[in-house]
Amino acid sequence: MGDILDKTAIRDAATVIVLRGRATHPCVLMGQRGASAAFMPNKYVFPGGAVDDGDGAIALGRGVSALDAGRLAEDSTRSPDALAAAAIRELWEETGQILGTPAQWPNAPQGWRGFAGSGHRPDASALLFVFRAVTPQGRPRRFDARFFMVDADQLVTDPDDFTNAEDELGHLHWVPLRDARALDLPFITEVVLAEIASGLHRNGPPDTVPFFRNDDEAHLVTRLGGRSPSEA
Repeated sequence: MGDILDKTAIRDAATVIVLRGRATHPCVLMGQRGASAAFMPNKYVFPGGAVDDGDGAIALGRGVSALDAGRLAEDSTRSPDALAAAAIRELWEETGQILGTPAQWPNAPQGWRGFAGSGHRPDASALLFVFRAVTPQGRPRRFDARFFMVDADQLVTDPDDFTNAEDELGHLHWVPLRDARALDLPFITEVVLAEIASGLHRNGPPDTVPFFRNDDEAHLVTRLGGRSPSEA
């Protein structure tokens, strides 16, 4: 990642796009960041956040697919399991929703004890890696964010119950996909929403995963798991 570093260190991050009613009335789960937030205040976003060092030590009930593991490992110092664990942890913290498999987890580390208390271990097998983007230079905080998508049917919790959510995101609700781009969104979230809408008909993973590198014009976008657009 040295070729895209500037004076602001880039932190690895993971984000979860929960999709509901794909075939009938597709909606995505979003919340609003607080007005005092240092990063993207007041913006509507998907649940997500920075990868913690401890996420790499979490034993997942099941990991991501072999295809996604390979794509996540490209140009990355974080393991696929660490990125997936971060995504599941952030989903739990910010929405109270659990993506897990039934299992006892008596030695869960701090930050995961509420999750473990539900009788589950994190399960990444339903996560689909669909997008990656680095925050542009000049921002007060920069992240190398991996975007995962999952169907709401894979949640083990009530998708309308946010009582266990922390207070980082307000106005948590299911937003119709056709209306989401009318919200106050970060630019990259608009791009991700368009990518999701274009792939609703697809069963299975995308042929390649877009990677918005934001390092220079010549390498603005590459593709993980396939050729770059300039080589197509």
